[in-house]
Amino acid sequence: MHAEGLASMGDVGQAMGTAAVFGASGGIGHALCKALTGRGVTRLYAGSRSGSTPKGEGIVPFRFDYDRPDSLERAAATMANDPPRLVMVATGALSLPESAGPERSFKQIEADALERILRINTIGPALVAKHLLPLFPRNERAVFAALSARVGSISDNRIGGWHSYRASKAALNMLVRNFAIELGRTHPQAIAVSLHPGTVDTALSEPFQSNLPEGQLTDPREAARNLLNVVDGLAAADSGQQIDWRGERVPD
Repeated sequence: MHAEGLASMGDVGQAMGTAAVFGASGGIGHALCKALTGRGVTRLYAGSRSGSTPKGEGIVPFRFDYDRPDSLERAAATMANDPPRLVMVATGALSLPESAGPERSFKQIEADALERILRINTIGPALVAKHLLPLFPRNERAVFAALSARVGSISDNRIGGWHSYRASKAALNMLVRNFAIELGRTHPQAIAVSLHPGTVDTALSEPFQSNLPEGQLTDPREAARNLLNVVDGLAAADSGQQIDWRGERVPD
């Protein structure tokens, strides 16, 4: 679906009032925080594992750790009195620091690495949803958006490889679809989507930037603007989909 085909909902900051970003210390997460405060969000919960978050009026920093699920429960509890109507999960890992990079063959699959990537890319965001989705208002628009990747599409996979990353993002997309179905039964205006931001100039993509075609690498600030423009245009009918930075649906 193209961006012009999405139902326009106006500026996301003014519409949402309060928002939360998980992964605020990363390239895209940091840029999302800056963009949201610039769009008029009155309160922004900015969370990271390190505690490093943008500073500014209305920004409420918090720590969380996917290895400590109770930290997510505590974070949600601190938001309960003024819950976010926009939750963006901007965490993720393509490979681990101690590895040689994403697997190019099934012979390179290691149980510990696969489990770790799933923890970061799939289980963590699912636990964010577990604790934050119940805070959404029953009869008002609210959005849960988790950053995914086009390579998580099963039908669009033509070259294979990157087993842990692809599998973790495919699983994330399925979870988001499940969340959307469940939300639709009780929160008819709530939206759950996974978003593909494109190839963004961050630490995650840095090892693979040398082979990119000219113009394919996006600055984090531009990526944040693109993603929030997509969120602006989301309607309930888009819930459960993976949508890219241009507003187009990514094949399942």
